[in-house]
Amino acid sequence: MSDQAGLLRRSLLAALAASPALAQGTAFPDHALSMVVAFPPGGQADVVARPVAAGLERLWKQPVPVVNRAGASGELGNSFVARAAPDGHTLLMALSSLAVLPEAARLFGRAPAYELDQLAPIALFTADPTFLVVPAASPWQNLDDFLADAKRRPGAVSYSSSGNYSALHVPMAMLAAAAEVQLLHVPFQGGAPALTALLAGQVQALSSGPGPVAAHVRDGRLRVLASWGAQRFAEFPQAPTLLEKGFAGCEYYIWCGVFAPAATPAPVREALRAGMASVARDPEVQRALAAGGNTLDYRDGAAFESFFRADAARLAQVVRRIGKVE
Repeated sequence: MSDQAGLLRRSLLAALAASPALAQGTAFPDHALSMVVAFPPGGQADVVARPVAAGLERLWKQPVPVVNRAGASGELGNSFVARAAPDGHTLLMALSSLAVLPEAARLFGRAPAYELDQLAPIALFTADPTFLVVPAASPWQNLDDFLADAKRRPGAVSYSSSGNYSALHVPMAMLAAAAEVQLLHVPFQGGAPALTALLAGQVQALSSGPGPVAAHVRDGRLRVLASWGAQRFAEFPQAPTLLEKGFAGCEYYIWCGVFAPAATPAPVREALRAGMASVARDPEVQRALAAGGNTLDYRDGAAFESFFRADAARLAQVVRRIGKVE
């Protein structure tokens, strides 16, 4: 046996040993899983995680509860999964802020709660642009109105987010820098509390993925002023993109993807990937995502790996450009 073949055989045996179910020839998974969301219920990751988890339960005939582990802009939940047993039974439905938080920690000279190489990308489900939304009763009918008022009253126009350097904070910081306006940032512990604050009149604006705000736009409670996408979004066709409005580089997507601990053996990762691909084809999952205002953009394997690494590198540059936010 060649050295290379021997190494391959040893690697396979090690992977099987790390996954007793696969080593014994039993189906994966053979007991309950958990899907961690690093934010409170009702935010973008949670809105996507619940139909996906329900689809996995139907497929695998095992419980897949969604576990909300909120705090520190998502660091607590992300780091929990990064340190979890690599047996495929603890998964993370992550937002794009996953890639931002370690870089933000380094800005402040502290050790990150986790590193990206501690997590393995399994499958991407959505990758929607963020939208600038305001109460329908606000005086701003369009983006020009909003920015003109912000210029007249530096620091007076407030917006909520799911925490410093979160997926709801970074796009607003990008816009403020590009438009040369000062906005008042009011961070919360998640996207759902940030949206609640907007609906309650505690803040005046929010950047959000489409899922949490779509119903409120449809019922006339919220107005969409602009999009951070590359092109107009079918759900909100009246909203111009910031690129259209001349703000170069103002492009941001809240993607939702499933990750596992990096040491998860390759056979288990493949079983997870196959399960996610099956769920993405499930009509009930597709209907639930669409009803929540989300567009299915399924990718796995090398396609998701490439997407994630490229976006992580781009967002790291954005965070360094924004700099320290106290």
